[in-house]
Amino acid sequence: MRNSVPKITAAGRTKLVLSRPSRWNLTRFLGDVRPLLNLTLVALLLIVCTEWIARGSLHDVGTFLTSTTRPGITTLVAVVLVLLALDAVLGRHYQSILIAAPILLVPAFMSHQKQLYLSDPLYPSDLLFGRQILQLLPAMLKAQPLTAVALVIGLIMAAASAVLLWRFCRDHAPVIGRTQRVLRLALVIPPLVGLGSLMDYSQNSWMRDRLNIIPMMWDQKENYRQNGFLMALAFNIPMAKVSAPAGYSENTISDIVSDGSAYAVNYSTLPDVIMIMSESLWDPTRLPNVSLSRDPMPTIRSRQSGHVFSPEFGGMTANVEFEALTGFSNAFLPYGSIPYQQYVRQPVPSLATFFRNEGYSAIAIHPFQEWFWNRREVYKSFGFEEFRSEETLPAMEKRGIFASDEALTSEIMQTVDAAESPLFLFSVTLQGHGPYEPNRYAANTVSVNGSLSEGATDALATYTQGVSEADDNFARLIEWAKNRERDTVIVLFGDHLPPLGQVYVESGHMADMVATRRAPLDTMKKEHETPLVVWSSKTGLHNRIGTISPSLLPYHVLKTAGFDDPFYTGILGKVQASYSVIDRHMLMEKDGSAVPDWATGSMSVPSAINEYRQLQFDMMFGKQFGKDRFFPGFSWVNPAQPSS
Repeated sequence: MRNSVPKITAAGRTKLVLSRPSRWNLTRFLGDVRPLLNLTLVALLLIVCTEWIARGSLHDVGTFLTSTTRPGITTLVAVVLVLLALDAVLGRHYQSILIAAPILLVPAFMSHQKQLYLSDPLYPSDLLFGRQILQLLPAMLKAQPLTAVALVIGLIMAAASAVLLWRFCRDHAPVIGRTQRVLRLALVIPPLVGLGSLMDYSQNSWMRDRLNIIPMMWDQKENYRQNGFLMALAFNIPMAKVSAPAGYSENTISDIVSDGSAYAVNYSTLPDVIMIMSESLWDPTRLPNVSLSRDPMPTIRSRQSGHVFSPEFGGMTANVEFEALTGFSNAFLPYGSIPYQQYVRQPVPSLATFFRNEGYSAIAIHPFQEWFWNRREVYKSFGFEEFRSEETLPAMEKRGIFASDEALTSEIMQTVDAAESPLFLFSVTLQGHGPYEPNRYAANTVSVNGSLSEGATDALATYTQGVSEADDNFARLIEWAKNRERDTVIVLFGDHLPPLGQVYVESGHMADMVATRRAPLDTMKKEHETPLVVWSSKTGLHNRIGTISPSLLPYHVLKTAGFDDPFYTGILGKVQASYSVIDRHMLMEKDGSAVPDWATGSMSVPSAINEYRQLQFDMMFGKQFGKDRFFPGFSWVNPAQPSS
């Protein structure tokens, strides 16, 4: 009988001691000290790897985690709590790691890649255009075949590892008892909810101040550096919520004086208006230490009216398009937002609604898929009567995988010639889209010379050939317009600088492969200016526009076409009289001087800018108190009141 009594090992005695009912403490609730310590070490390792990947180096990671003036410790506590909660839900120790690791590391990698090409870190809103990235992935991988192979191999290995690790964990990880799971959740959920409530940066928080957490929404680069990738990403989750500017009310809108002359009879000859946003159109002769065998854009250069100061770099075309069509500014919206996918959910005034009120037809043309950037729904909200996309356009000749400018230009001319009434036509080209893989063209007619690597030389040669063909087709469009009976206004501009990557660094044009968001005005202009042409077959070239934000383009379009309007020439005209660039970090005055940090500094917001911002909020998010006075065309096209 004595031999039948099982022997208790030292480990067993320890387990019995820890499992006694009298030990109602934290270790009792969590099950064991060892899993807690292990999860803490894993959380620390995950945070270090996440920051390392997102930042591209370990520089400053140690300071982030150890400094009492940075929220690294708070981030560590939050990750540990999440791991504990996930284990409780799944019922086994350490299974949470298999879920948390990819959720943390993959977005960090995406953020690093985005910063390499577009300068900005990853925002939650970027997940809205994952489908766009997948659509363009073949072109991106074609330009980097070795990267494509490595990516495929990496994905296969990651998937296989995930399956094997999950099975191993399922078979060997200790089970957590039901009571222990409930108690663990009861402990960790309240502090997680408390931490989650601190993420609303628009509300003051005593606890957030005590934890040294300072949302820096005005400077996202510093926000991610100071607060870490995870905390900064969490701050940006509520960015879809747009707060009203200070003082917004019906009385504030009523007090904005409208330009009485804008209601006078328009004496326009009702010209056809063609507005072309040329994908990545830029002047490559601006590159230092590089010479081209000839000027790739002689026609555009000879008719250049000025420059557009793009709010974006290398991508995010839809944000530039939003400004150019509505006259509204991204500077008044949350950093990193995408109006086309986040905010345009009801009718919004635009050039299309204006021209339709004047008896025009309004057509948009873009030779790509209609869902891209949500254009199908956005163009409806903007008042366009028709959107011709890849689905409805005739088959077009391509350059690489993108429709050629030549085919698109022919479509534009045929559409305008076939119109029975005056036409406002907005088109977005596609041929200039990156990446700029070698051999996109049968022959490059512009050779590149300079101290560039082979890869950079090939990319620049491909891009420059695209600029040359864009210029040739613009010349064709001008000659066609000169011979038409109806007056024709043509506006051409680039949406942003091309994503040429290493070309900028090797030539010395920029310090990094992407543009800066905050820098002296001369640097910002060098990294954000694209060519602008405003031309009329009746009055010729408008060549003294200078450098302007895309949001001011409607003012020049309407003035060139001979129209006045309470908002597009009235309010925008008042802004244009004092400021030519409205950037979230800087205003540029008409004399070319900069006003940095206008939105966050101690100075009061200029009255013209404040009125502009108030009306934009009123029409996009507010009660549309100013609809009838400032947007008569919108009132005619969209008579229904906004939903409350």
